[in-house]
Amino acid sequence: MIRVFEPYISAKDVFSVAKSVLKKDISGSSNEVKIFEENLAKYFDRKYAVCLSNGSVSLDAAFQTLNLKKGDEVILPTFTIISCLAAVLRSGATPVFCDVDNKSWNLNIDDVKPLITNKTKVILIVHTYGLTVKADDFEDLCRKRNIALVEDAAEAHGQKIDTRKIGSFGLMSTFSFYANKHITTGEGGAVLTDSEEIYKKLLQIRNLDFDAKKRFEHENLFWNYRMSGLQAALGNSQLEKLDQIIKNKIKQANYYNKLIKKANLDIQTHPKSFKGIKNHYWVYGVVLNKKFDRNNIMKYLYDNNIETRPFFKPLHLQEAYKENSEKKIYPISEFIGQQGLYLPLGSHMNKLKQNRIIKILNQALQFYL
Repeated sequence: MIRVFEPYISAKDVFSVAKSVLKKDISGSSNEVKIFEENLAKYFDRKYAVCLSNGSVSLDAAFQTLNLKKGDEVILPTFTIISCLAAVLRSGATPVFCDVDNKSWNLNIDDVKPLITNKTKVILIVHTYGLTVKADDFEDLCRKRNIALVEDAAEAHGQKIDTRKIGSFGLMSTFSFYANKHITTGEGGAVLTDSEEIYKKLLQIRNLDFDAKKRFEHENLFWNYRMSGLQAALGNSQLEKLDQIIKNKIKQANYYNKLIKKANLDIQTHPKSFKGIKNHYWVYGVVLNKKFDRNNIMKYLYDNNIETRPFFKPLHLQEAYKENSEKKIYPISEFIGQQGLYLPLGSHMNKLKQNRIIKILNQALQFYL
């Protein structure tokens, strides 16, 4: 089976984790966590970083710092992971969905502007599948409208808009270090910010509202969202090779592009760049023509030992969001959510496997014509 992803784990990564074990530096209060936070803040040009147990928790914690109230609105893409919706709902705010661009699969500022009302308190931008939102435009908009900008950079490690790094925009940026991300700690996440007030609040939120001066006295029912020292040790090692990981993924994606063009496949691929922003290919996504049943194609590939993943199901169609009473249609999100899938990409891939994948994909498309 050709797996849809495998992380880039080197001997140095193994040594870094082993060293942490031997030093018994493994808990959430480990010095490795502090070092990882310092390295993240430095790399992504932020003043503060707070490591947490995963990316979904990072979104939750970020929204908890905003003190949103019932009736406050948060604009976000409907084409994204359910963690984004969950964080908004758990904060007490109301989600306001927006469709995405047909090419980048990200929010477009011209689609967002008409959704802004006097109830809009936050805009959540999510960088999707390898291309980024034009975060600089959203930052200017939010500054002028006095709206908080939260940047979900889980899928955009190492990317830039001009010379500015993704993860440095807005009031806060959230990260995931799940196994399939450019850099991984297995699980794990982080919130980055330039606000000292938010930073201090995040430290309390992730650690049961412990106070160093009053150890077992708590004013709030916060959570245990700590990252372990073992995870941080892996993260510190991974961060050093981020640029090489991205280079390898772009190389693999370019070869897929070449094979798909040569085979003249009837599919839409993610562009190599969009509005001057270079695609880093967190995943290699394709969208099938509507005449195909995406699930049939995925099964054909799986039966031939090729694992794939479907695109996100749009948030407004999720059964978990029972409060959603609107009947609005978001055509692009619904189409790519139904017809999109991504192909294997990662440390386990080579040209021989890529040739096989595109050959089998072509067979599947011909079989179901």
